[in-house]
Amino acid sequence: MKSPNRDLLVLLKDDSMSEYAIEKEVEKLNALLFTVEKGDHSWNAYELIDLNKFKVQHDKKTLVAALRQKELKPFLFLNNLN
Repeated sequence: MKSPNRDLLVLLKDDSMSEYAIEKEVEKLNALLFTVEKGDHSWNAYELIDLNKFKVQHDKKTLVAALRQKELKPFLFLNNLN
């Protein structure tokens, strides 16, 4: 797997972990984040609030189209549910 270009801050409760264990933990975190951030899963974390129609939309087709736009139309808001 290609190494992602990101900075992670990992906080440890104790100093008993070795460098190797910390590296493995960071690799597992990167793999987990890579899986979650893939295009197939990113739409699950959003809802589209349309104040023009007074609707909140959760369907995949609408959300994927909204996420791909460079700029949303007026009074359309992407809300992250995390």
